[in-house]
Amino acid sequence: MFDDLYQQISAFKPFDDRERADKDAILDFMSNDKDCLSRNNKIAHFSTSAWITNPERTKVLMIYHNIYNSWAWIGGHADDEPNLFQVIKREIAEETGLKNPEPLLNEIYGLGIVLVNNHIKRGKIVNSHLHLDVEYLFEADESCALRSKPDENSGVKWIDIKEIDDVVTDEITKPIYARLTKKMLQYKY
Repeated sequence: MFDDLYQQISAFKPFDDRERADKDAILDFMSNDKDCLSRNNKIAHFSTSAWITNPERTKVLMIYHNIYNSWAWIGGHADDEPNLFQVIKREIAEETGLKNPEPLLNEIYGLGIVLVNNHIKRGKIVNSHLHLDVEYLFEADESCALRSKPDENSGVKWIDIKEIDDVVTDEITKPIYARLTKKMLQYKY
């Protein structure tokens, strides 16, 4: 199944030079470190994220992330599971309560290498590391019931795409959200 993930990433068509560079680096890392699906890899490991839009493409669903004290996309660690599409569907349900969001693509939407600064999680220090992030695009109705997951987030809400930069305080993710939004608006899904 690790080979399936490698093939999916190989087939991914980058949106810009940053995605192209990240794709190359991720494939190289996968070729040289077979333990990249596990958090036991303290340098870099796979994560997956969802960019969930409303049908009008004017809002995205975000969570208020407790560790980063910022509005953020929905996501999670691979934790040894190579089927990242299944992982992100589970994360969406766990973190937002959203049932069955509609995938707008049957493939990877974006790729990125994301720096995670050291932080404390459940009373333990987590050292700085990289997330090899595989991103998926979903659509959902704004009227769907939502709920937070108190051990991870303290809020879930639809945010106008014009306000993302104003409400997100995590400077590392702002350019990522700008790229995802630009892609979303540029293409018809």
